[in-house]
Amino acid sequence: VQLQASGGGLVQAGGSLRLSCSASGRTSRPYAVGWFRQAPGKEREFVAVFDWTIGSSYYANSVKGRFTISRDNAKSMVNLQMDSLKPEDTAVYYCAAARGGSYYSAQSYTDWGQGTQVTVSS
Repeated sequence: VQLQASGGGLVQAGGSLRLSCSASGRTSRPYAVGWFRQAPGKEREFVAVFDWTIGSSYYANSVKGRFTISRDNAKSMVNLQMDSLKPEDTAVYYCAAARGGSYYSAQSYTDWGQGTQVTVSS
């Protein structure tokens, strides 16, 4: 499946952004679509995931209560609403599709989008 992430940008601390991940290509739906982020000099880290098989979402503790992941079945998209943004949220955000394994691990994801930059100024 080909993934396309969009919606990044520059925002002040406390502001909001909405990222979108659109999917095309393979017809079989992945069991989960997740968002990861990578800041300069840091490891790629899990942010949030939507498990399509059970319709549930899970979040990293650092974003819980501020970020919301949602699906749009008709458009084959997964969105990430990011509110109350902090400077430490600054990173390149990637969406990815998993077909098995632990969705908290980047190694479970087989298809990745190109990433979109999110910059939060203080």
